[in-house]
Amino acid sequence: MAQPDVDALRELLTLDELTNRVGMSVRNVRFYTAKGLVPPPIRRGRSGYYTSEHVARLELVRELQGHGFTLAAIERYLDGIPAETTPEDLALRRTMLAPWSAESMVELSHAELEERAARRLDADAVEMLEVVGIVQRAGRGRYRVATSQLAIGLGLLDLGFPTEAALAAREVYAAHGRAVAEELNEVFRTRVWPAYKEAGATPETIREVVEKLKPLSIASLVAAYESAMDDTRREGIERRARRQEESDSRSASARRTASR
Repeated sequence: MAQPDVDALRELLTLDELTNRVGMSVRNVRFYTAKGLVPPPIRRGRSGYYTSEHVARLELVRELQGHGFTLAAIERYLDGIPAETTPEDLALRRTMLAPWSAESMVELSHAELEERAARRLDADAVEMLEVVGIVQRAGRGRYRVATSQLAIGLGLLDLGFPTEAALAAREVYAAHGRAVAEELNEVFRTRVWPAYKEAGATPETIREVVEKLKPLSIASLVAAYESAMDDTRREGIERRARRQEESDSRSASARRTASR
């Protein structure tokens, strides 16, 4: 972990001030410190004080917990962060963890889900809705549901869309989505963040930039996908037309040969 710099030491926080800042209990802060997720407090006589690095790391831990990370997963994630990482860099990591989709998920029981759907939903139907990303299992017979997309999923069920096809499509989305995310994250890390950091931007400014970029990024991805689908469809039509022309040419040649 990075050593606190001069600027970080200008604002030393007591334990009570730290817990108020990050919204955690004293017990949790001490637990995370004992687990090595945050560095120990800086000692001044008998008192312990905390810096912006403690704040940033605890906020990152809280963000990871909010995304369902287990304690072991949080430990692995933090172990992968370089020791020289600054509080600003930690804040950036936390910002990039925030959901990029504006879709809100509503938690429902199975009965409530069926009530929203206005129909009975057997295990196969729920599996289909899971595969297309409209339903997520929340445990104990409950689900997180993207209610604005539920009608689309029900329409696919009515049309008998094959679950195997949905699974194959999801694998394509996952593979290429990860590649896009990794490349965009690298662009942000190497080009966007250094420019703002050099200008003295605060983590809050970076968070605002990311929030404004999210809808633009999603719109750009949708536009690129639509354009690529149009190109692919057009190229497919052209290939079929060429094959038909070649087939017609061979048939005509065969007829001419036969008539001689």
